Amino acid sequence: MKNILHVKLLLKITQEYVNSHFTFVFSLLFSLLFLAYSYNFSTHSWRPVVLLFFVIYAITAIYVAFVNLRIKRDLAKFGEIQRGTRIFGYPLLLTVLSGNIFSTSFAFMLVSTRKTAEYTFAAYAFITQLFIIGIAALNLFKPYVTDTFLLAMSVFFILALIYIVMTILCVKFVTPTAAPRWMLIPGILLLLATFTGNLFATLLGYSLIQKAIKANPSSIEKWQKIWEKILRNTMAVFGLFFIIFMFSLSVTSTWTFDYDFATENNYGALLQTPSLEYPLGTDNYGRDLFSRIVFGARISLIVGFFSTIIPALVGGALGAFSGYYGKTTDNVIMRSLDILYAIPGILLAIAIIAAFGANTINLIIALSVGAIPTYARTMRANVMQLANFEFVESARALGASDAAIIFKHIVPNSLAPMIVKATLTIGGAVISTSSLSFLGLGIEPHIPEWGNILKVGSTYLETHSYVAIFPGLCIMLLVLSFNFLGDGLRDALDPKTN
Repeated sequence: MKNILHVKLLLKITQEYVNSHFTFVFSLLFSLLFLAYSYNFSTHSWRPVVLLFFVIYAITAIYVAFVNLRIKRDLAKFGEIQRGTRIFGYPLLLTVLSGNIFSTSFAFMLVSTRKTAEYTFAAYAFITQLFIIGIAALNLFKPYVTDTFLLAMSVFFILALIYIVMTILCVKFVTPTAAPRWMLIPGILLLLATFTGNLFATLLGYSLIQKAIKANPSSIEKWQKIWEKILRNTMAVFGLFFIIFMFSLSVTSTWTFDYDFATENNYGALLQTPSLEYPLGTDNYGRDLFSRIVFGARISLIVGFFSTIIPALVGGALGAFSGYYGKTTDNVIMRSLDILYAIPGILLAIAIIAAFGANTINLIIALSVGAIPTYARTMRANVMQLANFEFVESARALGASDAAIIFKHIVPNSLAPMIVKATLTIGGAVISTSSLSFLGLGIEPHIPEWGNILKVGSTYLETHSYVAIFPGLCIMLLVLSFNFLGDGLRDALDPKTN
């Protein structure tokens, strides 16, 4: 009985075994979706490319199920995954060419026994870069490309090579607590790769620098524990990947996508079905839906980020002062915010936009104002709890000013719940942005934005449903990704979950 419980515990906590289940389920699900879409009922013919993807994903699901059985056998018999089983992960690395992020990440986890946070960052930086290359390469089927296309693609290939080399180096030289001194140089160079928007490279560079310069061991250990908890949450990692991928795609699209395809009318290609030239089809003005969705991601991310960070800063400051001083200050600030909180957020946003006009800046302001009270309440509760702690009393006894106590001692210890709340709220900001644009009260109609694209597609749901399906899927995936990441951060930053 004891041995059975031990095996069940191993199956539950072994990251490879958990990831194999996710990989199997998603590969099987996507294979069924490809199968359903592989037959064109209007022309009574098969789509060869879609059918090929069905075969690839179906084979991947069967292969992962086989590897899953070997992992289960190894854990039951030996208590750990054997090298012979880990070798089966190498063929799965090739599934990155089919866009199967689940099997590719599972393969990286399986082939290595030393899975430091740096190894995971390097692996996902490589996967993200390959996805960027694959998405950008679809522009080759268009009549022309941007002037910077070849240069940008060359840089992307070089970066992908650097990331895979860093993945190998992290396996060989990086431990959970230290890295060789010479890795300080690649760490600095990786920080420079931030200009491509691949934040996995930024995280990798920062972590390598911290370990190479032998920074404060306690801070390194804390950093490692937080990331280990996040990386154990499979859905949180996939959410983080999709967010960083969309951010990187938004940054690099300036060099690889031609903006004219997203905005210029092409009356010779009205409502074209998906093809190599138009991967997601065209809208009722002949504009390339693929380019419009890529450029629309930039606006959704910008509005979502700034409409979250602004109320977090303003509401956090008001909540800190309210919770620390209490009494009259607390009553004045919180009662004023209660009045603001009583007004529905979307109604307040509509009123602000109607008064000042529909543009990106006004949309950010409109969404920010209504979110201030929720952040103020969160910060106030944290500050009231910490204000009577011993370290605050010690700072006050040493003569520290109120501002120093609030912003140097209390606020830094109250950031974890605020970060989690911001991550969970930013998805709602993306939905609000798209909703207002759908109603004609957000971004200007001619500008590519997911809500604008969805509004156009809603007219053609019965005849050309893809015009609405693709932007709707993007909105859904981005919001889900932020929610998954928020759940992962909550579990990682909450000491009660240890």
